[in-house]
Amino acid sequence: MTPTGRIIRGGRVIDRDGERVADVAIAPDGVILAVGVDLDPAALGLADPELLDAAGCVVAPGLVDIHTHLREPGREEAETVETGSRAAALGGYTAVVAMPNTEPTIDSVGVVRQVLDAGVAAGICDVRVAGAITIDRKGEALAPLAEMAELGVRMFTDDGCGVQDDRLMRRALEYASGLPVPVTLAQHCEVEVLSEGGHMHEGEWSSRLGIPGIPAEAEELMVFRDIALARLTGARVHLQHLSTAGSVQLVREAKAKGLPVTAEATPHHFTLTHAEVASYDPVFKVNPPLRTEADVAAVRAGLVDGTIDAIATDHAPHTSDLKEAPFDHAPCGMLGLETALALGITELVEPGLLSLAELLALMSWQPAAIAGIEAVHGRPIAAGEPAHLVVFDPTQPWTVDPTALASRSSNTPYAGREVRGRVRHTLLCGVPMVRDGKAQR
Repeated sequence: MTPTGRIIRGGRVIDRDGERVADVAIAPDGVILAVGVDLDPAALGLADPELLDAAGCVVAPGLVDIHTHLREPGREEAETVETGSRAAALGGYTAVVAMPNTEPTIDSVGVVRQVLDAGVAAGICDVRVAGAITIDRKGEALAPLAEMAELGVRMFTDDGCGVQDDRLMRRALEYASGLPVPVTLAQHCEVEVLSEGGHMHEGEWSSRLGIPGIPAEAEELMVFRDIALARLTGARVHLQHLSTAGSVQLVREAKAKGLPVTAEATPHHFTLTHAEVASYDPVFKVNPPLRTEADVAAVRAGLVDGTIDAIATDHAPHTSDLKEAPFDHAPCGMLGLETALALGITELVEPGLLSLAELLALMSWQPAAIAGIEAVHGRPIAAGEPAHLVVFDPTQPWTVDPTALASRSSNTPYAGREVRGRVRHTLLCGVPMVRDGKAQR
């Protein structure tokens, strides 16, 4: 008997090639067999396939997050590769790129293998790894980029720290551009001599609350520097979690000049402002900090006009005991994997700023290209392509409940917020990791 495959019935298929209503048939080997209306299983050689209902839903390439903190190794009490992967699948992601600020740092072949092996063992989503640019993220000496690239690492970043030394960053870009495989250096843009001692955006609210601030210029100066270094070296630079109007404008001008620069923004930087910190609740503490209404508007404009290439979650779990410390002692970071798609729909699509196709470009095939995994993820939904797919209802309302999230941590700033857009199914290699909104592993 022919092994059972699957058919996703009656969905609104959206990918980089357009939009249509169709069934999607998946072969037992996890490859898309056919896309069309009222597909006949027998004609496709499928014996009694599993049917997945997509009525009223969008069927799209799986989402790709290029900025995820999985905490393993070293801080498994906050998150593990397994729990973070489960949260990703529930959020519609079929691939995530794990950031290197672990303990030990992902700055060697051994630690890269450890995280990759943990991802394979979990089997819930495709876990890729970003290696550190410098050893132990200290900004003093280059990490073995070539050795990590041989294991498939295609992004490098000292995320959590910007590389402060201008000459070292130039060397890193020149070295990276000479590797036999294309890689991208991603930068956490923060000039530490300007941000040191700050805990929120420097402005009206930091003055009112008596909390030391971080000026927008701390981000913008490094954005400016790295754009200049991209021009000097010709190497690709990716700028992480842009948060200020000045940063967005600098990237816009760089792209107009044809420089090899890409950028990302997080959901919290296009949905929340520094006024949230008035509660003194550390759940709103993040780096870069929440900024002004004008900055939020600029980030949204950057997403709309293509200046910003990707929406990345910067999913950053922390245990309750750490996150409930006084504001100036609490660590920075927010959860993001399970809420990002819904926030994009609620805050960008429903107001008419973006179409669903444009949102999906920002969350699927464009970040896949930045991460160097576009041959596998964010692919067109067509015969012969891998069945890494998400099925979601863009109209279904739900309320964010921190206790119901899959992460080991609960530090979401959206507790109690009603949003629209709920994942129904997430398929990795054609196998449902999420079925009817429930994780299967």
